[in-house]
Amino acid sequence: MIEAPSLHALAAMALTVAVFYLFVRDRISIEIVSLLAIAIIAVGLYFYPMPHTQPTDGLQLAFSGFGHYALITICALMVMGRGLVVTGALEPAARFLERVFKLNLQLGLLFSLLIAFALSMGVNNTPVLVLLIPIFVTLALRGAMPASKTLMPLNAASLLGGLATTIGTSTNILVVAIAVDLGMPRMGVFHFTPIVLAASLIALPYIWLVMPRMMRDNTPEVSEAQRMFVTRLRVPPSSNLAGRHFDEVVDTLPEDFRFEERPAGPFETGQKLRVSGTHDALEDAIRVLKGQIAPGWVVDEVEREAKRLGEDIQVVEMVVTSDSRLIDRTLATSGIADRFGVAVLGIHKPNRPLRAEDAVDASGDMRLAEGDVLLVMGLTGTINTFAQADSLLQLEGAREVPRRSKALLAATIMGVSVGLASIGVLPIAIASLGGAILMFLTGCVKFDRVGRALSAQVIVLVAASIAIGRFVLDSGAAGWLGESLALGLQFLPPAGVLAAIMLFVTVLTNFASNATAATVGTPIAFAIATELGLPQEPLILAVLFGCNLCYATPIAYQTNMLIMAEGSYQFGDYVKAGVPLVLIMVVTLSVLLAMTYGM
Repeated sequence: MIEAPSLHALAAMALTVAVFYLFVRDRISIEIVSLLAIAIIAVGLYFYPMPHTQPTDGLQLAFSGFGHYALITICALMVMGRGLVVTGALEPAARFLERVFKLNLQLGLLFSLLIAFALSMGVNNTPVLVLLIPIFVTLALRGAMPASKTLMPLNAASLLGGLATTIGTSTNILVVAIAVDLGMPRMGVFHFTPIVLAASLIALPYIWLVMPRMMRDNTPEVSEAQRMFVTRLRVPPSSNLAGRHFDEVVDTLPEDFRFEERPAGPFETGQKLRVSGTHDALEDAIRVLKGQIAPGWVVDEVEREAKRLGEDIQVVEMVVTSDSRLIDRTLATSGIADRFGVAVLGIHKPNRPLRAEDAVDASGDMRLAEGDVLLVMGLTGTINTFAQADSLLQLEGAREVPRRSKALLAATIMGVSVGLASIGVLPIAIASLGGAILMFLTGCVKFDRVGRALSAQVIVLVAASIAIGRFVLDSGAAGWLGESLALGLQFLPPAGVLAAIMLFVTVLTNFASNATAATVGTPIAFAIATELGLPQEPLILAVLFGCNLCYATPIAYQTNMLIMAEGSYQFGDYVKAGVPLVLIMVVTLSVLLAMTYGM
């Protein structure tokens, strides 16, 4: 008979269940529930400390998550990911994957899942996800699959790949190390890879075909993204257009970009042609064609001023109000560039097609009217001055122009950080923190903009999960659950024993931490094997596999946290998509282990 759990162990289990229930119900925000959990642990252990501890020890346990290396790592990784986005370092990779997705959305997703799976077999899956997340966020903005439908499957595929080798995750290394300390021979890198590959043949179709359909489209509705802006395309001497005919370039242009005017012959240097497109399409076309949609001297002046002041260039949409002096003027006669030092990239005429009466002079410039939307590029101060002086209404959703001059630097910092962590030279916490600091020092990420990279929801959730995990372990709740499990396993067949151990460890890893699950589960599995007369290795592997089935909650693994903000996921999304995958993996891996070891 096992002893009854202590009051602290009962409290830890009750708190874990209550927090999970509140997360799933989604009636109270995750931040509030997380802070309440931390407060309950802090106050409870202060007035009712655990045996052989002081009241202040409970406070340290409750608030330890805020200084934990896992939280520092996640924040540093978010900062580095921000650096890749704001410098445009990932645009080439995003454009390549965009072409794949344009061929076929499903094949594009499968190709991406296989990349994540393969990379995670040899590289820690955390840096793999750090590299992929901003790429797929960029793809979503370009019109590919929504980030909410790709990030969850990508995370699952990377976790599955990390499961396949002993170096795939730090948890695998920990389980193998504990098993060696208990007397088992050391496992090679690919010791259990065939088992995982066989299970992946069943799990990957679910991840690829079913999981995206279970995720709702969490992309915010941004109607201005569909606005078509009319502008003049200028052909400078360096343009790819000079000397070429229209038919030679039309196939290279984005879908949402079109020429309103076509040259009679080849494009000529100095030519100005009316074009239209969405903001993104205009940017892509300018990059491909090396043309200009604003006078070059204005753009150069904005860039020089931004460099001198150390500010970011903004692109905002501004509505012409009834009091604006710009009404009935054209861009050429308004003097906007000379007076304010901003560049107007295009004009959107709401609910009106391009019409002949909009042209007012020989050059075809359009008169501005009330309700027109201007796409304006400049610094924050000059844009605000322009808006106030000419009675313009700024719309929400200002975008920063990527600092492409630092793209190579940001990619190098990320590559070195990921490389050092991947080959084991530095822990991921140290490598990512160093990379984040370098992002700040080199100006790839502005310190006053760091709030845009971090998610308060993720920070509080990580801190709460660490505190709950420590409470479950230190109170003896985890040990009591393990002993109870061992008592009932003697009545199960070998495959059932493996499944039960895997499920037990999976519950621990999804509600406490994978390190806790490995630390508690490995000795228990070793003792169960000895007591029941079963081979030790498959039971140890059941623990290792269970520690990696981190699909069912966002607090189970740090990559789950990383995708939470970018995919706009709720706690229930992880449960809905992750629990079926956990059950698929537990059943499949248990059967494969029993067959492989002849149990």
